[in-house]
Amino acid sequence: MVQNHSSIDNLSWQKFMVKKIFLILTSVLLIACSNQDTPDKIWTHAGNGALSSAISADGSLALVSSSFHDIILWDLTDNTQKHRWAQGEQNLVLFTALSPNNKYAITAEDEAFAVWDIESGKSLTYTKLRNSSIRDIAIANNGDVLIGKVNGIVVHVNIFTGRRIEFLGHNEKINSVAMSANGRYALTGASDYTALFWDTKTAQVIHRYIHPTRVTKVALDPQAKYAFSAGSKKVSAIWDLKTGKEISRLDYISRSRIFSAVSFSNDGKQLYTGSPGRLLNRWDIATGKQLEQWKVTPRKDSRPVSSVIFAISESKSGKIITESSSGYAEFWQHGSGH
Repeated sequence: MVQNHSSIDNLSWQKFMVKKIFLILTSVLLIACSNQDTPDKIWTHAGNGALSSAISADGSLALVSSSFHDIILWDLTDNTQKHRWAQGEQNLVLFTALSPNNKYAITAEDEAFAVWDIESGKSLTYTKLRNSSIRDIAIANNGDVLIGKVNGIVVHVNIFTGRRIEFLGHNEKINSVAMSANGRYALTGASDYTALFWDTKTAQVIHRYIHPTRVTKVALDPQAKYAFSAGSKKVSAIWDLKTGKEISRLDYISRSRIFSAVSFSNDGKQLYTGSPGRLLNRWDIATGKQLEQWKVTPRKDSRPVSSVIFAISESKSGKIITESSSGYAEFWQHGSGH
């Protein structure tokens, strides 16, 4: 049998080139994905990891609680410490929030909360709760505090006047709370499959958003146009606050998606979400379509390799800012994600 050496050489050459092109494309994709998950800037805010974080509405401040029993308020313009606080009986601070006007900070343990004056750094109140532990907190520009509790009760109280009401609209554990900047309206999500938008003066429900599973996260648009509520499974929706009607649902493939942080963009057209699996996503409000995705940085040598996004905000310049359980503040640019 006579072999055609020319044909064999050509075939080998073709196989070699196909393999080479595949390796080049794979390398390019790996580099691209690596770049897409690389923030523009990263700062360490809790070397041993964070327990809770909040970022101000304008992206200028970050409040970070760590396992060292301290709470640090960071200036995000130059990465300097503005205040370092220790709370009450040195219990772990599991919840943090900042008022939209950057006037007050609130921190909470299981059964007590403290409010701080951001300008002076002084403590304004340290209050212990009775009967049930805290699940989530929020604070308004006027000192109104909203507290969601394990027993299904939501407490609304002003730290200056002492005016207090208990909202009894839910009948199971509260998982997430949000409040308007002026303290007048609240959005609460619970394990009773409902998210309720209600008036804090009258405790009357304005809109009721029903989910097929427990509601795990809620958020309000600072411009008072939208509400967001997410169930423990497929339904995560954006609602019109005036009509109460659904605008869109976030479009994702996975059967369930838990959101640990939610924020609306400055232009009121997009939504940012953070998840326990390091995922940072940007969504179109009108359609619910995903626009971009990034992965935040895990703590060095962490096992398993994971991180929970605690807070998201957008700076005045349009940079997306995240704080995560890794203890890092990270800055992301539009158009740099997947």
